[in-house]
Amino acid sequence: MKKVLIIEDDRELINLIEIHLRDIDCEVLKAYNGKEGLDLALTEKPDLVILDISMPIMDGFEVCRQIRAKQSTPVIMLTAKTEEIDRVLGLEIGADDYISKPFSVREFIARVKAVFRRSEMDRKSVANETISELKFDGLEINLEKRKVIQKGQRVELSPKEFELLALMAASPGKSFSRSQLLSLIWGYDFEGYEHTVNSHINRLRAKIEPEMAKPTYIITTWGVGYKFNEDIPKL
Repeated sequence: MKKVLIIEDDRELINLIEIHLRDIDCEVLKAYNGKEGLDLALTEKPDLVILDISMPIMDGFEVCRQIRAKQSTPVIMLTAKTEEIDRVLGLEIGADDYISKPFSVREFIARVKAVFRRSEMDRKSVANETISELKFDGLEINLEKRKVIQKGQRVELSPKEFELLALMAASPGKSFSRSQLLSLIWGYDFEGYEHTVNSHINRLRAKIEPEMAKPTYIITTWGVGYKFNEDIPKL
Protein backbone atom coordinates (compact mmCIF):
# COMPACT_ATOMS: atom_id res chain seq x y z
CA MET A 1 0.00 0.00 0.00
CA LYS A 2 1.33 3.42 -1.00
CA LYS A 3 1.32 6.25 1.53
CA VAL A 4 0.20 9.60 0.09
CA LEU A 5 0.30 12.92 1.93
CA ILE A 6 -2.13 15.62 0.76
CA ILE A 7 -1.22 19.19 1.79
CA GLU A 8 -4.18 21.40 0.86
CA ASP A 9 -6.30 23.96 2.71
CA ASP A 10 -9.50 23.15 0.79
CA ARG A 11 -11.06 20.47 2.98
CA GLU A 12 -13.70 19.51 0.43
CA LEU A 13 -11.02 18.95 -2.21
CA ILE A 14 -8.92 16.91 0.23
CA ASN A 15 -11.91 14.70 1.02
CA LEU A 16 -12.62 14.16 -2.68
CA ILE A 17 -8.98 13.31 -3.43
CA GLU A 18 -8.83 11.00 -0.41
CA ILE A 19 -11.83 8.97 -1.60
CA HIS A 20 -10.26 8.32 -4.99
CA LEU A 21 -6.80 7.60 -3.60
CA ARG A 22 -8.29 5.00 -1.27
CA ASP A 23 -9.96 3.45 -4.32
CA ILE A 24 -6.48 2.69 -5.69
CA ASP A 25 -5.37 1.25 -2.35
CA CYS A 26 -3.47 4.23 -0.94
CA GLU A 27 -3.09 5.16 2.70
CA VAL A 28 -3.87 8.88 2.98
CA LEU A 29 -2.36 11.46 5.33
CA LYS A 30 -3.80 14.99 5.39
CA ALA A 31 -2.53 18.43 6.33
CA TYR A 32 -4.38 21.73 6.00
CA ASN A 33 -1.47 24.19 6.04
CA GLY A 34 2.09 24.22 4.79
CA LYS A 35 3.83 23.96 8.15
CA GLU A 36 1.74 21.00 9.29
CA GLY A 37 2.28 19.34 5.90
CA LEU A 38 6.06 19.82 6.00
CA ASP A 39 6.25 18.27 9.47
CA LEU A 40 4.25 15.24 8.29
CA ALA A 41 6.34 14.88 5.13
CA LEU A 42 9.57 14.79 7.12
CA THR A 43 8.34 12.46 9.87
CA GLU A 44 6.09 10.06 7.90
CA LYS A 45 8.21 9.87 4.73
CA PRO A 46 5.29 9.19 2.35
CA ASP A 47 5.62 7.64 -1.11
CA LEU A 48 4.09 10.75 -2.68
CA VAL A 49 3.18 14.31 -1.64
CA ILE A 50 0.24 16.13 -3.24
CA LEU A 51 1.02 19.78 -2.57
CA ASP A 52 -1.09 22.89 -3.12
CA ILE A 53 0.75 26.15 -3.85
CA SER A 54 -1.48 28.72 -2.09
CA MET A 55 -1.78 27.81 1.59
CA PRO A 56 -1.71 29.46 5.02
CA ILE A 57 1.44 29.75 7.17
CA MET A 58 3.81 28.38 4.49
CA ASP A 59 3.17 28.25 0.74
CA GLY A 60 3.69 25.19 -1.41
CA PHE A 61 6.87 26.50 -3.02
CA GLU A 62 8.59 26.81 0.36
CA VAL A 63 7.28 23.42 1.49
CA CYS A 64 8.68 21.83 -1.67
CA ARG A 65 12.04 23.55 -1.20
CA GLN A 66 12.35 22.26 2.36
CA ILE A 67 11.25 18.73 1.43
CA ARG A 68 13.82 18.69 -1.37
CA ALA A 69 16.55 19.86 1.00
CA LYS A 70 16.02 16.80 3.21
CA GLN A 71 14.50 13.93 1.23
CA SER A 72 13.63 12.66 -2.23
CA THR A 73 9.87 12.03 -1.93
CA PRO A 74 8.08 12.62 -5.26
CA VAL A 75 5.92 15.77 -5.28
CA ILE A 76 2.92 16.64 -7.46
CA MET A 77 2.01 20.32 -7.13
CA LEU A 78 -1.56 21.63 -7.39
CA THR A 79 -2.24 25.19 -8.47
CA ALA A 80 -5.28 27.27 -9.30
CA LYS A 81 -3.00 29.52 -11.33
CA THR A 82 -2.41 28.99 -15.03
CA GLU A 83 0.56 31.29 -15.60
CA GLU A 84 3.60 29.51 -17.03
CA ILE A 85 5.86 31.09 -14.39
CA ASP A 86 4.11 29.14 -11.63
CA ARG A 87 4.57 25.86 -13.47
CA VAL A 88 8.20 26.62 -14.22
CA LEU A 89 8.95 27.65 -10.64
CA GLY A 90 7.32 24.50 -9.30
CA LEU A 91 9.44 22.31 -11.55
CA GLU A 92 12.61 24.26 -10.90
CA ILE A 93 12.37 23.90 -7.13
CA GLY A 94 12.04 20.15 -7.50
CA ALA A 95 8.41 19.17 -8.12
CA ASP A 96 8.05 15.99 -10.19
CA ASP A 97 4.77 16.97 -11.82
CA TYR A 98 2.07 19.63 -11.60
CA ILE A 99 -1.63 19.79 -12.31
CA SER A 100 -3.75 22.92 -12.61
CA LYS A 101 -7.12 23.36 -10.93
CA PRO A 102 -9.81 22.65 -11.84
CA PHE A 103 -8.85 19.12 -12.89
CA SER A 104 -10.75 15.93 -13.54
CA VAL A 105 -10.42 13.12 -11.03
CA ARG A 106 -9.47 10.80 -13.89
CA GLU A 107 -6.57 13.06 -14.89
CA PHE A 108 -5.43 13.42 -11.30
CA ILE A 109 -5.42 9.67 -10.64
CA ALA A 110 -3.61 9.10 -13.95
CA ARG A 111 -0.83 11.46 -12.81
CA VAL A 112 -0.57 9.69 -9.44
CA LYS A 113 -0.40 6.28 -11.10
CA ALA A 114 2.25 7.60 -13.49
CA VAL A 115 4.47 8.59 -10.55
CA PHE A 116 4.04 5.17 -8.95
CA ARG A 117 4.63 3.45 -12.29
CA ARG A 118 7.88 5.33 -12.88
CA SER A 119 9.09 4.34 -9.42
CA GLU A 120 8.20 0.70 -10.07
CA MET A 121 9.88 0.76 -13.49
CA ASP A 122 13.01 2.22 -11.90
CA ARG A 123 13.10 -0.64 -9.39
CA LYS A 124 12.53 -3.29 -12.08
CA SER A 125 15.11 -1.71 -14.35
CA VAL A 126 17.67 -1.77 -11.57
CA ALA A 127 16.79 -5.38 -10.74
CA ASN A 128 17.50 -6.37 -14.35
CA GLU A 129 20.79 -4.53 -14.52
CA THR A 130 24.01 -6.45 -14.05
CA ILE A 131 25.56 -3.28 -12.61
CA SER A 132 23.86 -1.97 -9.48
CA GLU A 133 26.57 0.49 -8.49
CA LEU A 134 28.69 3.07 -10.28
CA LYS A 135 31.93 4.06 -8.55
CA PHE A 136 34.19 6.93 -9.48
CA ASP A 137 36.98 8.75 -7.71
CA GLY A 138 35.17 10.53 -4.84
CA LEU A 139 31.66 9.54 -5.94
CA GLU A 140 29.57 6.37 -5.52
CA ILE A 141 26.11 5.90 -7.04
CA ASN A 142 24.06 2.94 -5.79
CA LEU A 143 21.39 2.41 -8.44
CA GLU A 144 19.41 -0.14 -6.47
CA LYS A 145 19.18 1.89 -3.27
CA ARG A 146 19.15 5.23 -5.13
CA LYS A 147 21.91 6.36 -2.82
CA VAL A 148 24.81 8.72 -3.57
CA ILE A 149 28.00 8.98 -1.51
CA GLN A 150 30.37 11.87 -2.14
CA LYS A 151 33.75 11.54 -0.40
CA GLY A 152 32.27 9.32 2.30
CA GLN A 153 29.21 11.48 2.96
CA ARG A 154 25.62 10.61 2.00
CA VAL A 155 24.11 13.13 -0.44
CA GLU A 156 20.33 13.58 -0.53
CA LEU A 157 19.09 14.03 -4.10
CA SER A 158 15.58 14.56 -5.40
CA PRO A 159 14.24 11.83 -7.74
CA LYS A 160 14.97 13.93 -10.81
CA GLU A 161 18.45 14.91 -9.62
CA PHE A 162 19.28 11.24 -9.02
CA GLU A 163 17.90 10.20 -12.42
CA LEU A 164 19.95 12.90 -14.16
CA LEU A 165 23.12 11.83 -12.39
CA ALA A 166 22.55 8.09 -12.93
CA LEU A 167 21.75 8.58 -16.63
CA MET A 168 24.88 10.59 -17.37
CA ALA A 169 27.19 8.62 -15.08
CA ALA A 170 26.20 5.38 -16.84
CA SER A 171 27.66 6.82 -20.08
CA PRO A 172 30.70 8.97 -19.21
CA GLY A 173 31.67 11.28 -22.04
CA LYS A 174 28.29 11.10 -23.80
CA SER A 175 26.72 14.52 -24.26
CA PHE A 176 23.00 14.92 -23.66
CA SER A 177 21.10 17.92 -24.98
CA ARG A 178 18.60 19.65 -22.70
CA SER A 179 15.78 18.40 -24.93
CA GLN A 180 17.06 14.82 -24.62
CA LEU A 181 17.24 15.10 -20.85
CA LEU A 182 13.71 16.51 -20.71
CA SER A 183 12.44 13.64 -22.81
CA LEU A 184 14.31 10.92 -20.91
CA ILE A 185 13.79 12.21 -17.36
CA TRP A 186 10.59 14.28 -17.43
CA GLY A 187 8.68 12.97 -20.45
CA TYR A 188 6.87 14.74 -23.28
CA ASP A 189 4.54 16.69 -20.93
CA PHE A 190 7.42 19.02 -20.14
CA GLU A 191 8.42 19.94 -23.69
CA GLY A 192 9.52 23.55 -23.86
CA TYR A 193 10.90 23.73 -20.33
CA GLU A 194 14.60 23.27 -21.16
CA HIS A 195 15.59 25.85 -18.52
CA THR A 196 14.19 23.44 -15.91
CA VAL A 197 17.09 21.12 -16.79
CA ASN A 198 19.56 23.93 -16.06
CA SER A 199 18.04 24.49 -12.61
CA HIS A 200 18.20 20.79 -11.72
CA ILE A 201 21.79 20.52 -12.98
CA ASN A 202 22.76 23.54 -10.87
CA ARG A 203 21.21 21.98 -7.74
CA LEU A 204 22.84 18.64 -8.51
CA ARG A 205 26.22 20.32 -8.89
CA ALA A 206 25.74 22.21 -5.63
CA LYS A 207 25.33 18.86 -3.86
CA ILE A 208 28.09 16.75 -5.48
CA GLU A 209 30.72 19.12 -6.87
CA PRO A 210 33.72 19.99 -4.68
CA GLU A 211 33.88 23.36 -6.44
CA MET A 212 30.81 24.77 -8.20
CA ALA A 213 32.85 27.22 -10.31
CA LYS A 214 34.90 24.35 -11.74
CA PRO A 215 32.68 21.28 -11.97
CA THR A 216 34.46 17.95 -11.69
CA TYR A 217 31.68 15.47 -12.51
CA ILE A 218 28.92 17.18 -14.53
CA ILE A 219 30.51 19.06 -17.40
CA THR A 220 28.82 21.57 -19.70
CA THR A 221 29.31 20.77 -23.37
CA TRP A 222 28.90 24.17 -24.97
CA GLY A 223 26.22 24.38 -27.62
CA VAL A 224 24.94 20.90 -26.73
CA GLY A 225 24.11 20.30 -23.09
CA TYR A 226 25.80 18.26 -20.37
CA LYS A 227 27.87 15.13 -19.87
CA PHE A 228 29.52 13.16 -17.08
CA ASN A 229 33.28 13.73 -17.13
CA GLU A 230 34.94 10.77 -18.84
CA ASP A 231 38.31 11.70 -17.30
CA ILE A 232 37.18 10.81 -13.77
CA PRO A 233 38.80 7.47 -12.82
CA LYS A 234 36.22 4.68 -12.62
CA LEU A 235 36.71 2.31 -9.68
